[in-house]
Amino acid sequence: MSSSSGLVDWRGRPVDTRKHGGVRASIFIHAMVLLTNAPNIANVLNMVSYLRGTMHMGVAEATTTVTNLFAALQVFSIPAALLADSYVKRFYTVILLAPIEIIGYIVLALQAYTPSLHPPPCSPAATTAAASTTCEPVRGANLSLLLLGLYLVPIGDGAMKACLPALGGDQFDPADPDEQRQEVSFYNWYTFAASTGGFVGLVFIVWVENSKGWGVGFAICAAFVLLGLLVWAAAFPLYRNRLPTGSPITRILQVFVAAFRKRNVRLPEDPSELKQINQDDDNNALEVLPRTDGFGCLEKAAVRTGNDAGAWSLCSVNQVEETKILLRMAPIFAAAVLGYIPMPLILTFTVQQGSTMNTKLGSVHISPATLFLIPIIFQLVILILYDRVIVPPLRRLTGYVGGVTHLQRIGVGFIATIMATAVAAVVETRRKSAAHESSLADGTAGIPLSVFWLTPQFFLIGIFDVTSFVGLLEFFCSEVSMGMKSIGSSIFYCILGVSAWLGSLLIQVTNRVTRRGGKGNGGSGGWLDGANLNNGKLERFYVVLCIIEVVALLSYVFFARRYVYRNEQKVGDPRRDYV
Repeated sequence: MSSSSGLVDWRGRPVDTRKHGGVRASIFIHAMVLLTNAPNIANVLNMVSYLRGTMHMGVAEATTTVTNLFAALQVFSIPAALLADSYVKRFYTVILLAPIEIIGYIVLALQAYTPSLHPPPCSPAATTAAASTTCEPVRGANLSLLLLGLYLVPIGDGAMKACLPALGGDQFDPADPDEQRQEVSFYNWYTFAASTGGFVGLVFIVWVENSKGWGVGFAICAAFVLLGLLVWAAAFPLYRNRLPTGSPITRILQVFVAAFRKRNVRLPEDPSELKQINQDDDNNALEVLPRTDGFGCLEKAAVRTGNDAGAWSLCSVNQVEETKILLRMAPIFAAAVLGYIPMPLILTFTVQQGSTMNTKLGSVHISPATLFLIPIIFQLVILILYDRVIVPPLRRLTGYVGGVTHLQRIGVGFIATIMATAVAAVVETRRKSAAHESSLADGTAGIPLSVFWLTPQFFLIGIFDVTSFVGLLEFFCSEVSMGMKSIGSSIFYCILGVSAWLGSLLIQVTNRVTRRGGKGNGGSGGWLDGANLNNGKLERFYVVLCIIEVVALLSYVFFARRYVYRNEQKVGDPRRDYV
């Protein structure tokens, strides 16, 4: 039987580790990750082509819309995480919200298929300098319908992002050395499944959207999500399910309120006099968190005064420690948000760069979005080598289950991003030079420079995903308490979402700061204004991103060196005590 309390089978009975969980159950989770990431990754990377080609949006508007969609796909995991950790099992949270994603793709498919629901095609004059006056952008009710379809997708996808990593972690017992190692591999294979889904999406779904039409493409996306949901749900009897423990947000707020009320109370010299957890007054707790030093002001919430009235006046040490965990991770969160800002911007702008270049591979024209196959293939190969070849000797050398610490792995990714932004600036300078040398600066395609010049920055992006993506996901999932595992997953995805929104804001601020006068008055537009990259200053924007990433790395190193793990991830360590 499992050594962890709070885990039950599908009938609500204590789990039997011989029948429930383990690698067998995690395979179905990986299958769902693969099938649901295929449409989402394909559309995030190819959606800019739909918005500019079919919906006639400008460069900045299309990029901002895609970036906001990417952000919503991450941030919408927060409400799902609160629901899963507080009131509903993770399985039921996904079953409840995932169908909304299918509805979103159906709405997009109907709009793309019906001519009256999107702008008419541009006139032949759209290839001239008057392009901006001959293409009618999407607006009004059709724009509202587009946004409705786009933002229904994150509701369902957010539930999966919040619940699937946490549900996967529940399938392994950290007190069992074998399952402890399998849990580490689970997160590597989780990322492998996501990358494989991206590969399938870019090979198949992008091809369908570009050659068979966006209506058919979005319908295929709905089918992928439905198939993934059915495959995953078929393994319902195999899963170990963690019971909800009540709202963690409420528990944390109680600590702050009680600590504020007792701000003038002195802490006892003996910490054992603080209110300890017991089964009678905190029966939702799954884990005994030992008291740690620091944040003494919060510990006042656990001081008994004799006139305490309820949970908002007196909290247990367990609640205080839960709050401390989140506060200690906050600087890492902030540094990671700053470090992730360049990633969605590089991805979306690289597609637009590729669309202006020579996209021939021999006699075959390739879609710029399929260039993302390069970093995805790189990720797949590296993840397999890392999990099967690199980790075992590193584990023997360092004693860490994952070979290195989570924060070390994350730092490598930030270094790769600095290199990616620097390389992107150099390549963009070369692309614009080729456009001017060929007298094609006023056009939007046909520059005689191979699209494979973009390969180096893609490789560096791949390194970032292999290191920082997995490292951050595992860091937040392992460091939070047992009652906040879904929130741990959502914190990681929230980093991606907040950084994407900050990236959209950065685009707007950059254009406003660099815009001088108006084009009609002899002035110049912003670095990223207009629909023609050849007239912009994207290479300068990449330099700005490089500077931001350097600042992010320095701040991250500062905070990471001072962070004390609550979970050292040593081989064979039980890691925590349970009630």
